[in-house]
Amino acid sequence: MAEFWLGDSNGPMGDVGAFMDSELRVDRADLAAHIRQLDGARNLIAIVGAPGSGKSHLAEELAAQLNAHTPGSAAVVGMDGFHRSNAELEELGQLARKGAPETFDVAGLNDLLTTLRAARADVTVPTFDCELDEPNPHGGLVPAATRYVLIEGNYLLLTRPEWRDLFPLYDLSIRLEVPEDELRARLARRWQDLPAEEARCKIEENDLPNGRLIRRENRAADFVVFGA
Repeated sequence: MAEFWLGDSNGPMGDVGAFMDSELRVDRADLAAHIRQLDGARNLIAIVGAPGSGKSHLAEELAAQLNAHTPGSAAVVGMDGFHRSNAELEELGQLARKGAPETFDVAGLNDLLTTLRAARADVTVPTFDCELDEPNPHGGLVPAATRYVLIEGNYLLLTRPEWRDLFPLYDLSIRLEVPEDELRARLARRWQDLPAEEARCKIEENDLPNGRLIRRENRAADFVVFGA
């Protein structure tokens, strides 16, 4: 199988400058069938991509497909529930960088995923309240019977310390690849209600740079979906 190089980023498990197997290109319509082939009573599937790539939409779409096939088999957990609070970010001087890797509670995410792998009871999970722009620690639930937990977020395959400790917890990983011009257009629609300069700053100084970071410093996913 072909291999590719991730530049200056650390490879999986911290091996600096590691070569990794290439990602398998998969049609979006086939993803649910691939997921159903996973063995075990509980499987964690990471869905990653740049801001605006459609991670949340894909996760909900796959959950609906999996639950249509086997009711109650899938649930979605969003990485955004692990945003640090605005008060904490303000205290750390990181509020302007909200959404960057350092503004998330990675240890808390690791603890939750570890719990979800082993859990045979209902597990409360955090969500993100977009109106309040704050995490809700008890906003969601993964029922005990859930077989497929779809975790969506930007940095789930990031090769930086702490983030790379998440890799062994996944049974499957999926990356969305969307051209930057399309990301910019989607992000412009996302922030269209903001004043023009504020929207420009969010897109050009935060969202798109975070997407470029992912391309530079992510490890390879198992599957890649283009143009989602």
